[in-house]
Amino acid sequence: MRARLARRLALASLACLLALLGLILSLAALALAAASASWTAIDQGQPLHTVAWVGLGLASLGSAIAGLRALLRLAPQPAGIRLPRAAAEDFFRLLDDLAWRAGVEPVEQVRITDEINAAIVQRPSLGLMGAMRTELLIGLPLVHSLSPAQFAAVLAHEFGHMAAQRQGWCGWGGYLRAWWMRALDALLPGIPRGLPWLARHGERFCRDMLRLARIEELEADAVAARLVGPALLGETLVELSRKAHFLQHDYWPRVQALRTLDAASVVRPFREMGHGVAAGFSHAAVAADPELRASEVRADPFHPSLRRRLSALRMRAAALPAASGSAAEHFFAGLLPSLAWIFDRAWWEASRSPRHPMTPPDAH
Repeated sequence: MRARLARRLALASLACLLALLGLILSLAALALAAASASWTAIDQGQPLHTVAWVGLGLASLGSAIAGLRALLRLAPQPAGIRLPRAAAEDFFRLLDDLAWRAGVEPVEQVRITDEINAAIVQRPSLGLMGAMRTELLIGLPLVHSLSPAQFAAVLAHEFGHMAAQRQGWCGWGGYLRAWWMRALDALLPGIPRGLPWLARHGERFCRDMLRLARIEELEADAVAARLVGPALLGETLVELSRKAHFLQHDYWPRVQALRTLDAASVVRPFREMGHGVAAGFSHAAVAADPELRASEVRADPFHPSLRRRLSALRMRAAALPAASGSAAEHFFAGLLPSLAWIFDRAWWEASRSPRHPMTPPDAH
């Protein structure tokens, strides 16, 4: 079912992108024809015809430019700090082992981000051409929140996406779907009222993309369960859900409140994150929430609910014992001061704006 849905959406995306390109070329040709006709009307002394042709030409040119901007919304460059292999050899050995066991090529580059997330990103090596280049994004809050074994389970899930959904032409299919999604995002706000069919297509396409994303998550979980075992994966999903809730609703609001109360104080949230998670999480209500009420208040639309994922693994949630040691200390101990300094500087710059992106709306 996932393969059929992915293939259908990829072919639809390719057809829509080609149709958009054809429309842009047609509008550009119409703009040139209108410009030529306007010059002819000027020579013949026909002011009304001149105004009409100029108006048509400007409207066609403006529409062609808007369509071209939407079409050229290519995949953005992955953000984050590039991690060289020599800086974390144990971590890269783990990546190579998981890639070999999953039957996929090793990732070509790893970047550290400021999110509690991990993701595999693929993009053509030469813009719109060339072999797919695979990069792994890892959030520093993520490695502070999980044990080394749990972190390996998260990485196994990401390699599960590659093994089940991004091999060969399937990788290009994913790229086309994401490309048309970005183009739709640019086109939909300016749709004329006379084109409701495009709005309906956009709504249907987005609904199918969300459905595909949730199916892909369950499929990647199944691959990860074969690599690290369903018990460890289920434990990791619960731990990650609770830690993400703690960081969003407890840690970051407290950091923001401290900075608000004392703007002159030197707040270093990323430097203190390891201690903050270790000390603060054990006292948070979500840490012992066997019913998962708090950690599922705001479900991610691109992921199945935690209950659904645990059910697929035939696991159940329970209060977990505190893990000894974090993946950050195990794999990146020597890098933590430098990474924290970089992200803390970025946080200070971002916190000058009215809202920091990691602060939830109800924190103010």
